[in-house]
Amino acid sequence: MLSSNCTHSFPQRPLLSTSSPRFRVSTFSPKSLPTLSHRIRISEPHHRISTKRWKISCFRNEESSSGASNPESIDDVLHKELENPEIDKPSVEKRNRISRFREAADVVVKVIGKPWTVPWTAETILQVMLLWIVSFWFIGSWMIPFGAYMVGISKESLTFRGQALFSLLTDVTEGLAGILILQRCLSRFRPLPSDWFKFCLKGNWLFDVLLGCLMFPLVNRLSQFNLDLLPVLPSTPLTLSSVEQSILARDPVAMALYALVLVVCAPLWEEIVFRGFLLPSLTKYMPVWCSILMSSIAFALAHFNVQRMLPLIFLGVVMGVIYGRSRNLLPSILLHSLWNGFVFLDLMK
Repeated sequence: MLSSNCTHSFPQRPLLSTSSPRFRVSTFSPKSLPTLSHRIRISEPHHRISTKRWKISCFRNEESSSGASNPESIDDVLHKELENPEIDKPSVEKRNRISRFREAADVVVKVIGKPWTVPWTAETILQVMLLWIVSFWFIGSWMIPFGAYMVGISKESLTFRGQALFSLLTDVTEGLAGILILQRCLSRFRPLPSDWFKFCLKGNWLFDVLLGCLMFPLVNRLSQFNLDLLPVLPSTPLTLSSVEQSILARDPVAMALYALVLVVCAPLWEEIVFRGFLLPSLTKYMPVWCSILMSSIAFALAHFNVQRMLPLIFLGVVMGVIYGRSRNLLPSILLHSLWNGFVFLDLMK
């Protein structure tokens, strides 16, 4: 009877309670022990699962807004997310935009090339460009005229051939000074990477040069458009340059000397400075396309002629793209020479 009463009253009290002395292990019959252990083994995993689910539900509820009054289980939340796919639309659209941007960036990189490895800082870039501008101005405005004055030569009294020779001497001196400045300022960074100041006949760059030549009519149209925007002031006297005067005089020697300056010397020095040094250096601080644009603006400003800003910027962009694709100064120098030759032939008409 005792064991029967105990077995009947057991479910009414807490399982495995140790607070009441009424129940002892010895009071149970052997047949009841397997039943008790079986109940413990069955109920304990269910208790653990429900506790774990409650904890996950609480943590999930803490991450949500504080205004939520009814915490939801993880199963309910997952069920709602599967039923409402619109929740992930903003993230999907964001990923699509990022992927499209990366595809466009890959196309741009394929067209204009990757950034250069630049071992120097902005201080060196500014130093080289300022020294080049100062030397350009000092040699052309002071050193060569003063040297001619010291030997008793006046530029105004020179013949067409003498003026052409004077111009060639000035341009060669300015170009050599620019190369010396580059060599002096970059000497501590040697040896430079292989794609710096590269001159090479090999490569598939001839097609790019031919494509750039097809842009010459557009550059010419931009020149006329620039003149329409910024016409020559009426008070400014219209004077012919020494090149135009020698062409009108039909002096073959003077024309050949001017052609040497325009077609060989000027493209060589300018491409070494603006495409060979400035453009790659700027890729350390900005994208390649922005470096091409900024170096083209500097290239146009260096000519000190606002009536030719737009065509020179566009021409600089074309030559910058060609240089970025080939990593070779020879194609941009060749295209620059062809453009100057095109202008020179246009003046001879």
